[in-house]
Amino acid sequence: MTRIALMRHYPTAWNAEARLQGHTDIPLTDKARETLAALRMPAPWDRAHLIASPLSRASQTAHLLAEGRDVAHSARIIELSWGEWEGALAKDLLRDPATGFRPTHEWDRDTAAPGGESMAQAWDRARPLLAEIASQGEAAVLVTHKALMRVILGIACDWQGMPEIKRGRLYPLTIRPSGLPRSPEPPVRLEARSP
Repeated sequence: MTRIALMRHYPTAWNAEARLQGHTDIPLTDKARETLAALRMPAPWDRAHLIASPLSRASQTAHLLAEGRDVAHSARIIELSWGEWEGALAKDLLRDPATGFRPTHEWDRDTAAPGGESMAQAWDRARPLLAEIASQGEAAVLVTHKALMRVILGIACDWQGMPEIKRGRLYPLTIRPSGLPRSPEPPVRLEARSP
């Protein structure tokens, strides 16, 4: 079995507004970059391969934590597409029952935004990357997005008792050669970087 850890990118201006970003490429805030500059990956994850979503908020997060390591990028771990909801405020969508919007922690595998992507579709694109990592047999940290993390963690724990996804934490788990995740472990906090 190969171990990986999932990590959510640090905040953007759209995160602060609770605006749905999806595939929209929004960079980190200055405050997020400043915070990340003072943090590092804990052992043994400080030696793992880094793979980031190519969206700038995830890529910037990975590069700020890389400490000289290379960062690979894979579009297979970008955020779910929000379709017609992309750029909308979650509170506005919740206020209008006709939208059918609900937070992703209430979604099942086939729920999708109008014109967007379901969790099942996101899993279909992410699984080959996990299988590829498993075939290489080396630990990796995937810097990605909240809804995509829900997909992988949901499958790993059979959609029962999924951990709350917070920033500044790694969510370790093992993956089988087929790419199927299993055995989620307790989250691990990032550490303060030595001065």
